[in-house]
Amino acid sequence: MKQGSLSDYFVGVGAKVLKGTEVDRKVSRGHEFQGVSDFRAFLGSPATKTVLPVSYVWLSDEEVPERIDLTGTWYDSRQKKDHRDPEYRLYYPKQVESVVYRAKEGDTLFLCQPKSGSLLALMCAHGSSIEQQLLWLFGLQLTADFEIVQQDLRKTTGRGLDFTSRYILELIGIEVVSTADQWLDRLLKKFGEKFPGTREFSTFARNAARGIDALADPDLALVEWMDLEERLFMTLEKHIVSRRLEQGFMLDGKADVDAFVGFSLSVQNRRKSRAGYALGNHIEEILRLHAIRHKREATTEKRNGPDFLFPDEAAYHDPEWPTTDLIMLGAKTTCRDRWRQVLAEADRIEIKHLLTLEPGISETQTDEMQKARLQLVLPAAMHETYRPRQREWLMNVGNFLSLVKERQMSDWNSCRSNR
Repeated sequence: MKQGSLSDYFVGVGAKVLKGTEVDRKVSRGHEFQGVSDFRAFLGSPATKTVLPVSYVWLSDEEVPERIDLTGTWYDSRQKKDHRDPEYRLYYPKQVESVVYRAKEGDTLFLCQPKSGSLLALMCAHGSSIEQQLLWLFGLQLTADFEIVQQDLRKTTGRGLDFTSRYILELIGIEVVSTADQWLDRLLKKFGEKFPGTREFSTFARNAARGIDALADPDLALVEWMDLEERLFMTLEKHIVSRRLEQGFMLDGKADVDAFVGFSLSVQNRRKSRAGYALGNHIEEILRLHAIRHKREATTEKRNGPDFLFPDEAAYHDPEWPTTDLIMLGAKTTCRDRWRQVLAEADRIEIKHLLTLEPGISETQTDEMQKARLQLVLPAAMHETYRPRQREWLMNVGNFLSLVKERQMSDWNSCRSNR
């Protein structure tokens, strides 16, 4: 379900391929981003140098973003050349070199002008997942001429903010608070002013999602259930956290910093763990509705077995059971490099399956997955965030369910023939 659009947060966005003269300390002496003159549509065309707040951010698939909030200077490099058209550039100060110089020639710069706050100068490696995700989010396609391509979000709403786009925005530090305030009274009546168990909350979310048929469209059901549960959770969390903040954090008349930090960490940790449990809960319900035999949080050779094992542990540990009829499914809201954990969770199963909600994973990563005999499963709506070559390989939830049903029907027929 879409809640708002990019135009609610940005005036304009753009992207360009970086040249060595912009980011390579060996050849860069000007400390400036070039080929961005068209961005004056959003930053203006001042007659004199203009200093503006800029957040410089290096984005990595594996690391926490590195960010420096400082300033930049927007100026016309041809100001004194009346016979030539203006060419605006963005000068960055020496203090941000530690971030900017992480980029190399051929990497990507995204300039994002928010409705309020600092200009965002986001840099990431060419071919990375975050590059692919941001290009999809902003609807941009890079060119080879090192010039910026951009979208004016004053003229179009841009992409709608659904579960996928909210996830990507959070990666760049834009928190989209999507709540379902009309449900607050019912949430408080059901749970009071406390957080319920994850299974109970997932069940509540599914019951609240009207018109969802997980038998007819399991891909849509999974995304809608996750989306609504997230919004319901944020609604309840907003209420509970607000009440706690109103009470304050004082001890013997002094600010209790430790109590505040502990409370803040508990909020963050609850958000992270809840999302993972919610995904598992909704997958489990889809399997139940489709009458598929499975064992959640199974044990194989390792104590940390797969999230879902098909048909069950007894079959897996039966040496006579055909390995071709055994299937495992890992479930991770995001992959990053953690997808490799799945490879060690069931030795008897040659091809591992992993269901994730992470959009636009890089081709480099998906190529590595294929070489490691890992098959990625995503809800059908998220396939568009991947490149055409990747889509040919991806499975959706419906595909995966059909595979498991086919294997389990084979098991049933084998049992009948052996009677």
